[in-house]
Amino acid sequence: MNFIISGKNIEVTQGLKDAIEQKLGKLERYFTPETEIIVTLSVEKGRQKIEVTIPVKGNIIRSEQTSNDMYVSIDLVEEIIERQLRKYKNKLVAKNQGHPTSAAPSGSIRKEFIDSEEESPEDNEIRIVRTKKFGIKPMYPEDACIQMELLGHSFFVFSNAETEEVNVVYKRKDGSFGLIEPEFS
Repeated sequence: MNFIISGKNIEVTQGLKDAIEQKLGKLERYFTPETEIIVTLSVEKGRQKIEVTIPVKGNIIRSEQTSNDMYVSIDLVEEIIERQLRKYKNKLVAKNQGHPTSAAPSGSIRKEFIDSEEESPEDNEIRIVRTKKFGIKPMYPEDACIQMELLGHSFFVFSNAETEEVNVVYKRKDGSFGLIEPEFS
């Protein structure tokens, strides 16, 4: 695996590089040797943040973890990526009607990982635990943000009065708002 490690507001020491390569090196069993793992370390307001991005054919496996200690963040991000990989494997297997041997690995994923019988009980299926239906009335994105704030939610689905399409507004980590608009290809 090829590690691309960079830092923002932090010097990437040899100790940090070694810790990243040791911890994320455990993921080697999932990936081919030429897989790139992009790691960005940063310090924001005293918080130690690590972002890991692994491009695989047609998908991106990504995790971002923040804590008071960069080494703790590295441990957390490795656990999250491993959990995502197990879910990704289950998705590939299910896509091919439950025949693990017919699931073609996507680009950087090792075929042995897809073929293995290893399964985690918590990751073997996606469960929808609640369904909610509600009426959607046309409104402007700014009004949707106000409604979201009034409800105390982190996102809000609405019909955009300008485009007449279903949109989503969401609250970003920095306190600003984002708008998701559909794009049909």
